[in-house]
Amino acid sequence: MIEANAKADLLRYLQEARDALVWKLDGLSEYDIRRPLTPTGTNLLGLVKHVAGVELGYFGDTFGRPFFDKEPPSWWYTEESEPNSDMWATADESREQIVGLYRQAWEHSDSTIAALTLDVIGHVPWWPEERRAVTLHHILVRVISDTQRHAGHADILRELIDGSAGYSQGKGNMPPEDQAWWEGYRGRLERVAREAKS
Repeated sequence: MIEANAKADLLRYLQEARDALVWKLDGLSEYDIRRPLTPTGTNLLGLVKHVAGVELGYFGDTFGRPFFDKEPPSWWYTEESEPNSDMWATADESREQIVGLYRQAWEHSDSTIAALTLDVIGHVPWWPEERRAVTLHHILVRVISDTQRHAGHADILRELIDGSAGYSQGKGNMPPEDQAWWEGYRGRLERVAREAKS
């Protein structure tokens, strides 16, 4: 028998994205998890830091359950914070601190999700007044979308760093071919791209 449990379904997809994102850091040096690999500075540890903040804001502040009891960190989303400061880790912020904060965010978010119904109304303080009222269901879908998007960014960054690819730990989604096949495949795509008429 299949029973509908929308909250459990949503939480499962959120957790899969969380796990995939953290897994992309495994086995890499401090340099590799921090180095910017796009013109806009996208990096693996910064993605984790960003999604930790996303969860703490949306599942915390939005529903009157703030995570920070006292002063939030300097990178927290305030008018005084440096632009994009949630998208990279300083030299003083360790991998353990950032991943630890993200795992604390999971616990905080999960307790909000468990305590509230999907139709409960919250208010996103940083949105325009006319759009601030949202349901927990809306926020869950939004955070899942954001986390999955950043997990996709992490997939690409990790492949650029060391060639590792796959959906999540123990759940690859790539054809099981050897390096020679992939090189030939990439070469074929490069030829097709050059031959395409614009």
